[in-house]
Amino acid sequence: MHQKIIIIFLILSSINLSAQITGKLTDTDNKSLPYVNIYTEDGRFGTTSNENGFYELKINQPGNYNLVFQFLGYQTQKKTISVEEFPYELDISLKTETTSLDEVNISSGENPANAIIRKAIDFRKRNAEKLEAYSADYYSRGLWRIKNAPEKILGQEIGDLGGGLDSTRSGIVYLSETISEIAYKRPDDFKEKIIASKVSGDDNGFSLNSAQESYFSFYENTIEINSEMVSPIAEYAFNYYDYKLDGTFYDENGNLINKIEVSPKREKDRVFSGFIYIVEDLWQIFGVELQTTGQAIQVPPIETLDFKQNYRFSKENGFYVQISQTVDFKFAMFGISGDGRFTAVYSNYDFEPEFSKNDFGNEIMSFAEAANKKDSTYWQKLRPVPLTDEEINDYVKKDSIQTLRNSKPYLDSIDGVRNKFNLTDPVFGYSWQNSHKDRYFNISSPLMGTHFNTVQGWNTSTTISYRQNDAEDENSGKFWRLYTTLNYGFSEERFRIKGGFQKQFNNSSRPVLRLSGGIETAQINDRTPISERLNDITTIFFEHNYLKLYERSFAEIAYQQEISNGLYFFGDFRYENRNPLFNNTDQVIIDNEGVEYTSNNPIDPQHFGTILFREHDIFKLNLTTRIRFGQKYMSYPSGKFNINDEKYPTLYLGYEKGFGASIEEYNFDQFKASVTQTLKLANKGEFGYNLNGGTFLNAEDMAFVDYRHFIGNQTRVNNGFSNLSRFNLLPYYAMSTNKTYAEAHAEHDFKGWVLGKIPFLNQLNYNLVVGAHALYTQDNKPYSEYSVGIDNLGFGKYRLLRLDYVVSNMDGQREGAFIFGLKFLGVLD
Repeated sequence: MHQKIIIIFLILSSINLSAQITGKLTDTDNKSLPYVNIYTEDGRFGTTSNENGFYELKINQPGNYNLVFQFLGYQTQKKTISVEEFPYELDISLKTETTSLDEVNISSGENPANAIIRKAIDFRKRNAEKLEAYSADYYSRGLWRIKNAPEKILGQEIGDLGGGLDSTRSGIVYLSETISEIAYKRPDDFKEKIIASKVSGDDNGFSLNSAQESYFSFYENTIEINSEMVSPIAEYAFNYYDYKLDGTFYDENGNLINKIEVSPKREKDRVFSGFIYIVEDLWQIFGVELQTTGQAIQVPPIETLDFKQNYRFSKENGFYVQISQTVDFKFAMFGISGDGRFTAVYSNYDFEPEFSKNDFGNEIMSFAEAANKKDSTYWQKLRPVPLTDEEINDYVKKDSIQTLRNSKPYLDSIDGVRNKFNLTDPVFGYSWQNSHKDRYFNISSPLMGTHFNTVQGWNTSTTISYRQNDAEDENSGKFWRLYTTLNYGFSEERFRIKGGFQKQFNNSSRPVLRLSGGIETAQINDRTPISERLNDITTIFFEHNYLKLYERSFAEIAYQQEISNGLYFFGDFRYENRNPLFNNTDQVIIDNEGVEYTSNNPIDPQHFGTILFREHDIFKLNLTTRIRFGQKYMSYPSGKFNINDEKYPTLYLGYEKGFGASIEEYNFDQFKASVTQTLKLANKGEFGYNLNGGTFLNAEDMAFVDYRHFIGNQTRVNNGFSNLSRFNLLPYYAMSTNKTYAEAHAEHDFKGWVLGKIPFLNQLNYNLVVGAHALYTQDNKPYSEYSVGIDNLGFGKYRLLRLDYVVSNMDGQREGAFIFGLKFLGVLD
């Protein structure tokens, strides 16, 4: 306790020693004003007040300064001070801004707010283009609080979340800060260098706050916040908003500011509500106070999101530039509720930076050396927004907790409790770990590994694995892993085992080597279009045994790596001995009249004694390259994190060769390619496509397992694959081919653009989705299907469903069916 008091005293003392101009902002009723903007008139230095109204302006040279205190809804105040020694204390009381309509010129009976917004829309592009290039200093802080958290969620204990929760199950669970240098050049060159990064309770962590991800420009038609939200001054804004002039006032530069109330025409559209401030004649944004909801952005746990942006006038380019932003949010789900705030402060703008040709590239964010090792003195010197008492206490508490929880005795004691063996572990699985040495051992649940198919009958699998991470450098990404999977089929009375070794060498280019081998059952379609769990249900309840298997004994070596930014290599070489398999059970739980199991031969399903291929040995080589054009990336000390650029497609090129087969005609060559892209079309939703094709050489009599198979679906349930790779009604093996093929997938999710405009229906917040899929294979008539679906189905915060109606055309036969989807179905295997 005494140690904690001393630490707090030292922190508070360092505030007084390092802070230069300090004070508190209040209103005329002496209430604290949070997030007031304070900056020197030349724009060189700037900050905002914290949640309790306290501010610190980092000026370290005595002299005369013209300070500006600006806060939306209050009169801007200028103060000229003469500083001879530090610290210099200056408290300011701001008066509420008085708006009037005296300056409004109403003509032709038009709503004056509409006329102002039309001007802002007309000047939107040219105003945005005024920022040709700049560099600036950037500071951000992120905070999440939880209130009254339950002890358990879905039966799982959640603990104290790293020491964030107190005895009332409330407290800060995430607190981080970032100090960066940012640079921008039109049209889209951007880079950020993080000079300092701090995460409460993790002295080796790096803040997730970044300048580009937290930048929201209302000069754009839409602002991406999960969904594309329509700006109040978008070119089509009048389709989404109603406007009312709340009043006018003059800023410190003598410019008339119009305060305009923004109201959505349809509440559940991708829209905001609140106020936007527009500068008369310049038609620029002076500030925003806008709110949206989790329903609008389609993130159900979020209840509200509040955006507040403040701007100052730059005499250098005659433009109002953003100086601060706060994003407040509230959330609630699974009995947990809370709130949080992300704060951003921009200062020290340079609008005539001298950029060289090499200043910008695909790397958009990097960290300075030892960015997460800055001490408290450094932070007190440079942090523009002072910490609140709550935040100071969180740093102190979690630092002391971290020291304890990272100690070997503590980790050993926790592992001792966690590693105890229980009587139920042989059924539900067992895990062991040595946290201090970063070692993990796991035996998966045989119960969860139990499945049913007509070849093995009831069968169970368990995987035993051991993993060793790099204990000396947890950010390196290095690890190695040994694993083995044991499987037993009760109807065929057959035991199989496979295993392997995997090693990742770093977390940047992520080179991964894998050695594996053994005996296993594998789907004939190696793209696994149906999961074992879904096949369990369709087989034992409906007598549709869609899963078709063969046995392979194999030895394989595989390697993958990002060769250079955006260029990836994947390769594997293996030997296989393959055997056909047959049904060994006709067990059912519900006997459906007129329905019977089919054979394990998908091309001759009614004859149970036929074989799909002859037993054989073969060597196979697979080489694939993936090219992500225009890929951007962020360089964290813990690794490289790639960002796909939607402006460019992703290209895949592949070559597969079967050779050395014990049956010569089973040798083959296959060349394949695909291109895919997802485009965000502002308020009109999202469009994606996937085009791929290939051809075989010397493959006239190849084994059926090596054919090109497609991701079909016969279950009427979404099979968990991407909508841009699957067919909804195609039988699994109906179009499999060893010749030339081509397939095309396209889907458009309107994200409320259509249904959001239909009265009554727009209250449901559904998304209309349309899709088209086509398949061509040589010697077969083309297959096609079209779909119309509704996404974001569900109730309240639980929006996990999707329903599509699909019409297919195969060999002139049309079929229509509903396809039901769960968004998490893909993880049920």
